[in-house]
Amino acid sequence: MNQAYIDNVMERLQAKVDRMIEQIGSKCPHVAKEDGKYDDTPSHAWTSAFWPGLLWIMHDVTGKKQYRDAAWDWDADIEQWFAKALVGPGQGLHHDVGFQFLPTAVIKHTLTGDEDGLRRGLEAANFLTGRFNLAGGFIRAWNMDRIGWAIVDCMMNLSLLFWASDVSKDPRFKQIAIAHANTALEHFVRPDGSTNHIVVFDPETGKVVEALGGQGFAPQSAWSRGASWAIYGFANTYRYTGDIRYLEAAKRVAHFFLASLPDDHVPHWDFRADHLESEPRDSSAGAIAASGLLEIMNHVPEAEARFYLDSAKKILHSLTENYATWDQPEHEAILLHGTGNKPAGMNIDVSLIYGDYYYVEAFAKLSGWKHRIF
Repeated sequence: MNQAYIDNVMERLQAKVDRMIEQIGSKCPHVAKEDGKYDDTPSHAWTSAFWPGLLWIMHDVTGKKQYRDAAWDWDADIEQWFAKALVGPGQGLHHDVGFQFLPTAVIKHTLTGDEDGLRRGLEAANFLTGRFNLAGGFIRAWNMDRIGWAIVDCMMNLSLLFWASDVSKDPRFKQIAIAHANTALEHFVRPDGSTNHIVVFDPETGKVVEALGGQGFAPQSAWSRGASWAIYGFANTYRYTGDIRYLEAAKRVAHFFLASLPDDHVPHWDFRADHLESEPRDSSAGAIAASGLLEIMNHVPEAEARFYLDSAKKILHSLTENYATWDQPEHEAILLHGTGNKPAGMNIDVSLIYGDYYYVEAFAKLSGWKHRIF
């Protein structure tokens, strides 16, 4: 994959995203199934910011105002949920405010200086710190009765806290992020580089109760998207802290991930599922991991960096040639063959907005995009 190929993909993405703006309209997209139409999910969902985040990246890369205009109001829409007490399954704001406000309020403020973006980003960071459990040193994941639950995905939300410390000069945010990262190092990353999805702590004592399979095949299996969150999240934590332990963890998970890939370089939804060859792929895990590998590349010596760059390019080339909707202009998504939650029977072999986002993000990085928001 040379620069001409990368430039061509970015040109194709412009045409594709231009169509998506018309097709998606005011919807809050999460999943597109067989009909190729993105759904309209309530904006409290953890995925609500990936579409506007994709638009902000396209605006930053191209300078085109149409992308900024389509993305502008999303942080205000998501902010309303701070005042609404939704606590049912999948409802309400929780630890994923990082996923929701980094690609909206934070990048909006970064690119335009918008003061409301700054305020909303800090509001989200304050909310996230309120979910920190001091005894266990972890950020609580979900709502309801899952008081002691933490999940590997939260490594990606830590960037919100590091950003908040930087702009506010208040070290509390960074201290909590580091505490959670240290807990994740100890309890989420296994010696072989595979990862747990959910670890349950006693919320009073902080002691580990059990690890759960979550969206993976089983408690000791290897959910591929969880590994991709760990690759990217630990690489980001190293970028913010300079603590080599986090970079080493990112590399260990990356080596497990890459060694587990099938011949076409796009992962199955779980690397240890039974009858693996008949199991569905997860293109979103591939896109996330590719962007995370490009982050690792920035922090290792040049000779070593080539390995991570080449590995990311192999994943992205396969996604481009075998998993994209270039020949389906009526399809509202970019990538096919994502897997949301296989154990729950939800969103299997579909398009997922976060897969689209990280695919665009990775190609933007290859094109020289510098405004990291995660």
